[in-house]
Amino acid sequence: MSVPVYLDYAATTPVDPRVAEVMSHYLTRDGIFANPASRSHMLGWQAEQAVESARRQVADLITADPREIVWTSGATEADNLALTGFMRANRARGRHLVTSLVEHKAVVDTALALEKEGFEVTWLTPDRDGRISPAQLREAMRDDTVLVSLMAVNNELGVIHDLAALAEVSHAFGASFHVDAAQAVGRIPLDVGRMGIDLMSLSGHKAYGPKGVGALYVRRSPELRLEALIHGGGHERGMRSGTLPTHQIAGMGEAFALAAAEGEADQTRITALRDRLLEGLGDLGGIHYNTAVDAAVPNILNLAFEGVEGESLLMALRDIALSTGSACNSASVEPSYVLKGIGVPRPLALASLRFSFGRFTSETDIDRTLDALRHALNGLRRRAV
Repeated sequence: MSVPVYLDYAATTPVDPRVAEVMSHYLTRDGIFANPASRSHMLGWQAEQAVESARRQVADLITADPREIVWTSGATEADNLALTGFMRANRARGRHLVTSLVEHKAVVDTALALEKEGFEVTWLTPDRDGRISPAQLREAMRDDTVLVSLMAVNNELGVIHDLAALAEVSHAFGASFHVDAAQAVGRIPLDVGRMGIDLMSLSGHKAYGPKGVGALYVRRSPELRLEALIHGGGHERGMRSGTLPTHQIAGMGEAFALAAAEGEADQTRITALRDRLLEGLGDLGGIHYNTAVDAAVPNILNLAFEGVEGESLLMALRDIALSTGSACNSASVEPSYVLKGIGVPRPLALASLRFSFGRFTSETDIDRTLDALRHALNGLRRRAV
């Protein structure tokens, strides 16, 4: 039995073997396994040193100060802390949040929960490519707007936002700017100072690191306050209590260091793989681009296939691991809310697949995918006639 081709890197990346090697030193009795908050002995100091080294590696990738990195259990928790923690801490200044209809569920569901607490949310509708323009954001801003939350790279479409321009609009109205950058690490340059970003959510497992660890960048400023969501010891400068998982944090740090060193080369190679897939599909016909290729990262490609249903096509592609959209929404039989949000007609939204490539994708993987797609599409379309 052949090993399936994995084209679902946007859902999760495999841990890079070099990252796994680093993590292995922080797990067992002969390694550095101590609690990094134990400051009364050498083993605790060594664990703390590993945590702080990783904090610097994460900070370096986004051009931040290590003291601005707060460890979390993942980007979902980071999004929750950024939105809920910020809105609660700043409710006396204003109760208005601006976000978009096509954000990750970690932002969408958190914003919905904030509405139940009495906060007001403006839900922006993106353009056909999935982007919010600075002019559109400007129209939504109010005197009581305190936070804007927009993602760097859309997890279903791959489209990239102009973060610096959006931050400029936010700051012109006295609001802070939060970015979910889970899909951006190693794919686009990130410089929180130059881009004007106040809060940024990061994920380990989207960047060849382990699951279960993430971080929130919080710009150091007396005016930027967050209310903690998890209590019990005052870890992470009082913003996020809990014993830190040294092995996961060390893994995320190494993954981010590799992304800084190799991200550009990765993306060049992945662009060639994406183009190889698109060229190979050129003669099949009935293919619609949900992804605006020229405005997106190369590792995410969302396509609609006329004359078939996405779920049927997935079933026919048993040896290709890909998805109809976000893993956080995969249990739904409804079309992707992201595709609906950019105006894709329901029949095409139901016939869409997300291809996402990564560091370990090969030309052979692309060729196997093309062969499987041709066979599956031709068979399903013949039956539909």
